[in-house]
Amino acid sequence: MPARSRTVLVTGGSAGIGRACVRRFAAGGDRVWFTYRSGRSRAEELVAELADAGAQSGAFEFDQGEWASHEQLLDALPGPVDVLVNNAAVGSKTVEDYVPGPDHERVAAFLRVNSVGPLWLIQRLLPGMLERGYGKVVNVASVGGGISVFPGFHIADGMSKAALAYLTKQLAAELAHRPVEVFAVSPGAVETAMLEASTLSGLTTGERAALESRLPRGRLLQPEEIAEVVWWLTGDHAVPLHGAVIDASMGLGVHPGLLTGMPAAAPVESQPEGVR
Repeated sequence: MPARSRTVLVTGGSAGIGRACVRRFAAGGDRVWFTYRSGRSRAEELVAELADAGAQSGAFEFDQGEWASHEQLLDALPGPVDVLVNNAAVGSKTVEDYVPGPDHERVAAFLRVNSVGPLWLIQRLLPGMLERGYGKVVNVASVGGGISVFPGFHIADGMSKAALAYLTKQLAAELAHRPVEVFAVSPGAVETAMLEASTLSGLTTGERAALESRLPRGRLLQPEEIAEVVWWLTGDHAVPLHGAVIDASMGLGVHPGLLTGMPAAAPVESQPEGVR
């Protein structure tokens, strides 16, 4: 790790796992820039919170997967990026906020936002990392697609996360002799607004308790737990894991039936989407 404070860019940093990552990197002494799409007030509150704690941060509006927005973001960044955390994504329900139209347009949105957007950012930021001789890239994928298969969930969602895992491995192979490490983290069922929108808000108290009891350890993961993994991977001690796609699902990835083996009467739309 360089002696100086690093500059970290976290996409989708105003809520959920992204917000937890911003806080964790700031607590570790890094300068943190993060993006948001519609959570301006949350972003401003987070910047103010970090400033009160003596941390340096900045928030940038960003519409991932839209080329013009990518160009605007890169022009707006005050300097080079040492650590990139590709966290922004859409899920089976939140994709509707991006594309209110028919399903074929949502299929394209999954791939554009979850797969193409991270690739574009890496392609633009990686050359600078290589030139400076230091860089870390962490792609936040999902246990669904990145690790395992969950029948009944939106197939394009899983495809987009599988593509992110492949991107991680391809880049790691190409960078095997270069000073930049690439990793992917695949969370399981994390208590976030994304999971709330897709699943939790539609459950009764009893249904939610039953769902959680089927999960590993009988509970949901917390965003801070995933953020700790992401932060740890950017330390020099994690270099041997270059190219790894980390199953951060608490065991759900090796036992997906804990989630998909639901009673026959349970509607598909009430199942967690398997992403954050």
